[in-house]
Amino acid sequence: MPKRLLSGVVVSSNSNKTITVSVTRRIKHKLYKKIIRQTKKYHAHDENNEFNIGDNVSIIETKPISKLKKWKVISNSGGAS
Repeated sequence: MPKRLLSGVVVSSNSNKTITVSVTRRIKHKLYKKIIRQTKKYHAHDENNEFNIGDNVSIIETKPISKLKKWKVISNSGGAS
């Protein structure tokens, strides 16, 4: 099974080696057919504490690192999607 790859914006980097990434998706409502935005936050592993609030990053799914962390930062991305 391929690993999922997401991109989003860093909303918190207070923890050591951990950042919180907000990923926004655009979906169509099933009944009303309106395009709406869904936002979800993921905890990602940042080994060198190199990312700050507001950075656009790409994260990839990995084996569980801790109770909440199942994602790892791979790079800065050009834009959030």
